[in-house]
Amino acid sequence: MHVDIVPVGDVPARVKREASSGLRTVFDCEVTISDQQPLPETAYDPGRDQYRAEAFIELASREGTGDKNLAVTTKDLYYRRRNYVFGLAYLDGAGSVVSTARLQTSSDGGFSELDPQEVFADRVRKEIVHEVGHTLGLEHCDNSRCVMSFSPTVHDVDRKEMTLCGTCQRTLG
Repeated sequence: MHVDIVPVGDVPARVKREASSGLRTVFDCEVTISDQQPLPETAYDPGRDQYRAEAFIELASREGTGDKNLAVTTKDLYYRRRNYVFGLAYLDGAGSVVSTARLQTSSDGGFSELDPQEVFADRVRKEIVHEVGHTLGLEHCDNSRCVMSFSPTVHDVDRKEMTLCGTCQRTLG
């Protein structure tokens, strides 16, 4: 499998490296990074001061060259009536998106002694793997330690591990 990371807007090099590292570690796949793309102007909702996540998936699917294409952005995203999303992917689809905007939020999840940049990097890797997992057919997992568990808060992201549980690994085959 080949995953192409499509940076949308100004995405720090470290975020791209962490995304690539997470994908290679969990899925043992080829990862490339496309040229930076401009923010999709039609995706911006001034009333919310956020961007529609679907527009980033469409952009990644259009511009990416992989079997799976992942848009990465620092912009705050929403999906339908949700206040925000860390990411979005369509089950078995070719495109997905992850936003780092809210992954930098502090959490009292027991990580106060850790370097905030390392905590942020860990969150980026987990969310990248989670969204690409959806494109591979994995749904949300009931195992709270599995990277595919539903994570509506950074505390939930911090609780899960950077691995697929046995059930999710077997689903991938």
